[in-house]
Amino acid sequence: MEKAAYINSVSAYLPNSPIANEDMEDYIGKISGNPSRVRSIVLRQNGIKTKYYGLDKNQSLTHSNAELAKEAVCGLFENGNIPDDLTLLACGTSTPDQLLPSHASMVHGELANYPMEIFSSAGVCLTSLQALKICYSNILAGLHQKAVCVASELTSPALVSKFYDPEYEATHDNPDKDPYMAFEKDFMRFMLSDGAGAVLVQDHPEGICPLKIEWVDMTSYANELPTCMFMASELQENGRLKSWKEFSPDEIKARAVLVGKQDIRQLKKYIIKYWVDHIETVLAKHHVKAEEIDYVIPHVSSMFFYEKLNDEIAARNIALTKEKWFTNLTSVGNIGSAAIYVALEEFIRTKGIKRGNKILLLVPESGRFSYGTVLLTVE
Repeated sequence: MEKAAYINSVSAYLPNSPIANEDMEDYIGKISGNPSRVRSIVLRQNGIKTKYYGLDKNQSLTHSNAELAKEAVCGLFENGNIPDDLTLLACGTSTPDQLLPSHASMVHGELANYPMEIFSSAGVCLTSLQALKICYSNILAGLHQKAVCVASELTSPALVSKFYDPEYEATHDNPDKDPYMAFEKDFMRFMLSDGAGAVLVQDHPEGICPLKIEWVDMTSYANELPTCMFMASELQENGRLKSWKEFSPDEIKARAVLVGKQDIRQLKKYIIKYWVDHIETVLAKHHVKAEEIDYVIPHVSSMFFYEKLNDEIAARNIALTKEKWFTNLTSVGNIGSAAIYVALEEFIRTKGIKRGNKILLLVPESGRFSYGTVLLTVE
């Protein structure tokens, strides 16, 4: 009998209470004590109404990233009890708590259950599907029978004003400084949210809504496209990414090297075209007709791109337009790698799906433009 892999449980964990737009700066602070000039513009475009932070108004952490992941993993099992036959843990994140040890090591330490194989994927949003493919591939190979994939983000501590104040004071009123870079740094503060999502992957269907993983397919276009989103580095005029390791401690502070940044011009130019290219390619590769898909869960960073993605799909006459879509971006915010599993959990919990339904998961990554797609069938 041909081996298969199934998602038999999905869990989401969102820290603390939802935070409304008007309260965001009460948590992440105001740069140099001034309300952001771009906040209203960014929030109007991204459509986010509430989000979650793993910190309080004193900017003290209420959770570590590893603790968020632990909560999501425990949510997969009755009473939060990790079974002793779980033998593989794959973790994805953009924002580990430390450079070393690996994020998966720290999550496993939080679980404090049994020895097991662990795997960490590093990058941006696509780390979620990279971790899933590790579980999927290992189960198909017969190396494991029960695995957990968890994606988590704790971005808010890196968004607090103290990391932005030194550069703001030095450059805000400098007429020779490109103001677009200031926007690229500031706008990220109103895009990102904290949380975690996890899936239990097994070699047989089980539970009330098992999902067969038909395939997981990913494509990187870094061979032809520039760096778009980056952190702990600075983009040079020639396109080279200069690492934090090449700066002095004073430069790291004064230039806000450690904060996340995104080149909005590159994002708008490339993100949608290459995303739909990828979708067309993988559907053709796996001989799947768009008409066969019942539901689509796209991870979008902003409702601005939600509409742009729909427009491009419609323009190419692909039967995957937004009538089939589900998103919870506006209520939970952009949770990066965790977003796709947090959305899948709410979708399964709230929608009346039935056996035979086909669900397409779509995840883009703008770090240097990579994309992933997963096809699931309700068993």
